[in-house]
Amino acid sequence: MEPFEAAKLATKALSDKQATDIRLLKTTDLTVLADYFLICTANSTPHVRTLYDEVDKVLSQAGMPPLRREGSRNSTWLLLDFGCLVVHIFQRETREFYSLERLWNDAQELDINEIVEA
Repeated sequence: MEPFEAAKLATKALSDKQATDIRLLKTTDLTVLADYFLICTANSTPHVRTLYDEVDKVLSQAGMPPLRREGSRNSTWLLLDFGCLVVHIFQRETREFYSLERLWNDAQELDINEIVEA
């Protein structure tokens, strides 16, 4: 699966499960870590787990299981690493504290409206 297709599937999965403030950053020219970082906010610890499970399920069913999973089930920040795509699922306070968008402010932010409305 192409990296952008994986990013679109994950973005749609997050949107469908009511993630908020979803940001898709293209990092291809900035790092070898991943082509895309997908960042979103969940409103509770159970919601973090729900979003995490949904992205894992959707991409695994598409033939792209995560290479790594980070964070405990009771965490306020969970991460799924698919190689070309890293998905960060935060609760609001944790997201504000780490401010990944500021850290990766040189990345191109992609408009997700067409993805989530499809």
